[in-house]
Order: sequence, then structure tokens, then C-alpha cells
Amino acid sequence: MTKAELVDKAAQDAGIPKVAAAAVLNSFMDSISKTLKKKDGKVTLVGFGTFTKVRRKARKGRNPQTGAPIKIKACTVVKFRPARISKVKI
Repeated sequence: MTKAELVDKAAQDAGIPKVAAAAVLNSFMDSISKTLKKKDGKVTLVGFGTFTKVRRKARKGRNPQTGAPIKIKACTVVKFRPARISKVKI
């Protein structure tokens, strides 16, 4: 599902214009991004999942085309852990 499809579905379900649904979705995504940029950023949505930041260490890798070894720098990435779904039919 794309962002445009999500906006269409949300607008249809809520009975609001697509512009309003897009504004809500953009605000939601901005709020998650701003929270994750903080030092101890973590977003938990009960029944959906949790977004957390994880620091990856520097490591060695290989260029898949040449096979030459390369150094991969340390970085911070976002992980998503989905909530448990109990007895829900999908």
C-alpha cells in the first residue's frame, strides 16, 4: 500500500476530504520522526507496534560487484517491532 492509497482509504473510512486525511498522515509521520530524533526516542503504538532507535557498530563488508573489502561506518537506524496479534482474523 502506498501513501496515496493510505490517504484515500483513511479519507473514505473517516468521511473526510483527502486533503484533511493527507494532513493528518503527514502530521503523524512528522511526529514520529521528531520523536525518534531525540536522544532516547521511542514511539509505542499499542496494538500496532514500537519504533526504536538502534546504534549499529562499524563493520567490514564486501563490494558485491568486485568482492573488494570495504569499511561500513557506524550509524543509527530505526527498527520497528510489530505488536502481537492475538486471535484476530486477517
